[in-house]
Amino acid sequence: MGHLKDKLQELKQFQEDAIIRIQTLGQFNLWRNNEKVDSKQFGRDKAVQLLQYLISNRQRHALHKEKIMDHLWEEGDDRDFKVALHGINKVLEPERPSRTEPSFVIRQGISYQLDLEKIWIDVEALEQYIIIGNEALGEDLTVTKSAYKSAIALYQGVYLPNRIFEDWSSEEREKIQVLILGAYVILAEILLQENPLESIRLAQCAIAIDKTWEDAYRLQMQAYIIKGNRPQAIKAYQKCADVLDQEYGIDPLPATKKLLQEIESI
Repeated sequence: MGHLKDKLQELKQFQEDAIIRIQTLGQFNLWRNNEKVDSKQFGRDKAVQLLQYLISNRQRHALHKEKIMDHLWEEGDDRDFKVALHGINKVLEPERPSRTEPSFVIRQGISYQLDLEKIWIDVEALEQYIIIGNEALGEDLTVTKSAYKSAIALYQGVYLPNRIFEDWSSEEREKIQVLILGAYVILAEILLQENPLESIRLAQCAIAIDKTWEDAYRLQMQAYIIKGNRPQAIKAYQKCADVLDQEYGIDPLPATKKLLQEIESI
């Protein structure tokens, strides 16, 4: 499992060393050489939109220019794209000599993508941390805990909150939400016996993101019982049942009901 520990360290080092760092969770920010870039430097909002679109689709290779414009702007034309791309490249590399190829946006004909080996992006790092945590699960809990904690530390809120109504951002937003919910719950499960209070806190963080996330309520019930707080465990079940009824008109899962029965029999 040494290679996973190395990958974990490489990820952390990349965050420190990267010339360009981008935050998309909670708010949108960009740092160049550790200095925060004022959004006015992009010139037009279309440049910010284009960069955010490339981030949202960073794992799709070579995005065609026409497809990008169709997704971003109803009435966008070739000039809009060129101006927006120029705005991005000017922010990322203000001192790049003219007529030289950009370092951070890779161009292949009329297709474009970000160079993820040169740009640190919080959502990409978060996903990589969770992948490492998942791989180490059951093999090296120290690596798993460290990886999940690193992912959770990056989660500052919803993905690109200023683009919440844009279709092109919704897939990434939903994916990140599922990933972070999983990280909270799995870490809470790992810590259940050694630190039940932290498990309760982590589960509550998951519930704050999605109040219908039933796994989190079950973990709280288990943690409260470990702490000897039977009334609070039953209260956690009732909260779960109420939320599920209000939101979807359904009962808790059989596993949750079974846990309640076990608690009530204590």
